[in-house]
Amino acid sequence: MSLLTIKGYHVQEIQLGENNLVVETGRMIVSPDTSSLVHPLIESITINVIPPDKRYQYTNTIMDIIPLSAKALGKLGEGITHTLTGVYVLLTGVDTNGRQICNGGGSEGILSEQIDWGKPGTPAQDDWLISFDVILKADAWVSRAGPDAAHLACDQFCSFFRQQLRTFDPNAYTEKHVFDDQCRPEAKQIVLVKEVSGQGAVYDTHLFPTEPAGFQGSKSIIDMGCMPQLVTPNEYRDGVIRAMD
Repeated sequence: MSLLTIKGYHVQEIQLGENNLVVETGRMIVSPDTSSLVHPLIESITINVIPPDKRYQYTNTIMDIIPLSAKALGKLGEGITHTLTGVYVLLTGVDTNGRQICNGGGSEGILSEQIDWGKPGTPAQDDWLISFDVILKADAWVSRAGPDAAHLACDQFCSFFRQQLRTFDPNAYTEKHVFDDQCRPEAKQIVLVKEVSGQGAVYDTHLFPTEPAGFQGSKSIIDMGCMPQLVTPNEYRDGVIRAMD
């Protein structure tokens, strides 16, 4: 049994600046400085802001679309989560040989044509995007270490905003959702079985991160022997699963 409260704080405008900053009033500043995001398998990182009307541009393959959320109280799946609405982080990647960081079909191309906008898990038509484009060293994509490095660097970038988000005024939210996950012995017991990737390289799935939709603190399904893992409805709502492909 758990009670999860998700408070949304809407972002209205984003611009590039010297420091990473987000405030309850809806203003957000994104720094393109990547000097603190160093990894031996990463050649370079480019951070940019994409307004809703600037999506007709080339993108490398999309590795993830990440909401900016932070635990204000409790652990994943319970307590209080603060999340930004109106903005997502777009993680994309390629290596120095031009090989997209993907297995099978990639999603490189014109950004506006690569996403089914306005669906569960995808940005709305009027959402802003923070582009986090990673160039890996040559052939670093062929093992888990390369894609993991890209996800780690992006998660470290997201942490700049999570640290501020978790301290937002608890009464300044623009929307609020409460999910009461109670045991109901008299009701039908339903289990959903979800098959996830676990073959290796980009085909991987991480679970149980420290922060909602995060990477740090998570565990690879491969390292857990690709064995079934029990996830509660509120853990799922709170971003317990991170697909690496």
